[in-house]
Amino acid sequence: MIAKISSGKDTAGLIRYLFDTKKAKDHTDPHLVASWDGFAPDPGRTDDFDATKKLLVADLDLHVKQAKRLGRAPEKHVWHCSIRAAETDRHLSDEEWADIARRVVAATGIAPDGDPDGCRWVAVRHAPDHIHIAATKVRADLRTARHWNDYLTADRELAAVEKEYGLYQVVRGDRTAAKRPTRAEQEKARRTGQDKTARERLRTTVRTAVAAASSMEEFVHLLSHIDGVLVKVVYFPSGDIRGYKVAAEDTTTAGKKPVWFSGSGLAPDLSLPKIQKRLENIDPHPAGQPGRRRSNPWHQATAATERIPRHLDQTDDHASQAHLAAFGEALDALPLLAPRALRPQLREAATAFERATRSRIQAEHHHARALRSTVRAMLREPASRDGAVLAMFLDAAILVVIAAARWHQLRHHDQQAAAAHRTLFHLQAAYDQAAAVPLAVLAQRRPPQQAVDRHVRCVRQAIPDQAQQITEDPAFDALATVLAEAEAAGHDPEQLLRQAADQRALDDARSPARTLAWRMRRLSARPAPSARARAAQARSAARPEGAPQHPSAPAHEAATVPPPSPPQARRR
Repeated sequence: MIAKISSGKDTAGLIRYLFDTKKAKDHTDPHLVASWDGFAPDPGRTDDFDATKKLLVADLDLHVKQAKRLGRAPEKHVWHCSIRAAETDRHLSDEEWADIARRVVAATGIAPDGDPDGCRWVAVRHAPDHIHIAATKVRADLRTARHWNDYLTADRELAAVEKEYGLYQVVRGDRTAAKRPTRAEQEKARRTGQDKTARERLRTTVRTAVAAASSMEEFVHLLSHIDGVLVKVVYFPSGDIRGYKVAAEDTTTAGKKPVWFSGSGLAPDLSLPKIQKRLENIDPHPAGQPGRRRSNPWHQATAATERIPRHLDQTDDHASQAHLAAFGEALDALPLLAPRALRPQLREAATAFERATRSRIQAEHHHARALRSTVRAMLREPASRDGAVLAMFLDAAILVVIAAARWHQLRHHDQQAAAAHRTLFHLQAAYDQAAAVPLAVLAQRRPPQQAVDRHVRCVRQAIPDQAQQITEDPAFDALATVLAEAEAAGHDPEQLLRQAADQRALDDARSPARTLAWRMRRLSARPAPSARARAAQARSAARPEGAPQHPSAPAHEAATVPPPSPPQARRR
């Protein structure tokens, strides 16, 4: 159920509209279902409509006129609340609508339960799926009703009504969503042939600039050099940035002046202070040292991304929120790095996940410094032409989105969970397209059958519980190739398989062989361990159960944190 609340000055005009059946063709059989005392005159159930309507208006306005004589009546004394059920809901009876109306006026402070001085109100039903509550805001003691935050309190009460009546439960927000475009903005975009409004396009542009920048100065520089975007920066006398606003060159006022939007007007997390906090928590990416192998930033970003589901399983919600915000920046950056064919799906994924990056939980951004810095490094090193590193990252990203949906669901963040589900659809489409060619190339290099049989035995030894599912997976040929190449590079395939499987459970994977292939390829890109390191690994594997583990081993975390319920998302 959805409530819409407004205020007005004309009681008679509102009552006339609610009972009108001539101009409003969708009004059928208008009548009262409830009122402040249960005895209000009903214009819809009388032969003399005009006289009864005047009597009802006079009764509603009684305390307003008394307050006016004392100079205490509010300018807008009419309170109007419409409540509409979902299209899929059953038609409620008049008695059920009456109960809902009483609960809403009580919850909003218009007529609290047990208060004899509550405001006067009536509930009018003129269609099967909704009612209107018309009230006057002056109480019997001639004080104005205290109905602050009435939309939120009404919405909260309607959420309880939906559960009790078995109705469709509307996805509700927490007032952290970006401001929606106004109808005027939508009409202007339509007239100029734009798919999205200037506000929406600028929001995407600014988010991308934040994802690419490493400092406020670089952020402003990037914005200033984007075609079609105007930037106005305000500075303190000290030279520090005080604020910024942006405009689209193709969107102007009637006087041909730009329509400016502040950062906070685009989205709550795009205000200058919020951007500064995020940019302050970026680790400088170390420059390559002579004689030392430089780490691949795509591999580093994938590794940081794969750790996010484990972070979300912990109890520190502030850290979890920070990791989701940093992951959102990674999605914002991907369209800049991906092939042209993948960009539409990746842009849609980033736009959808934007809602999942914000909640009432305050993010402590220092927890996600590593991922944020590797995203900036990725932007400075394009993806390989074969698309393998991009597919590898998207494979890890899908697991993060599934975990994010579950995390938000457990905290009753309805809009954020729904946004994560929408993101999953677009990410999976992009991943399937990105992974097709690299997997086909790997499958073509399938090793001889004798080597494949040996790798099948490795899988059964390393991951016995899921060995059959992995070996029967259509992507197993690609995995066999990766195992053969890792073995040729000096790695122990069985040890590498265990390490890849331990990084994250494969339960959420639609194709476990495909997921293992990307993890194995990233792990095998590292130098093979020496004989001494292998001996240490063997001793570690042989350690008795219950013996203390290395601090970096996360096995104990799974024992102390119960796994959350599976997400209601499409499995991959």
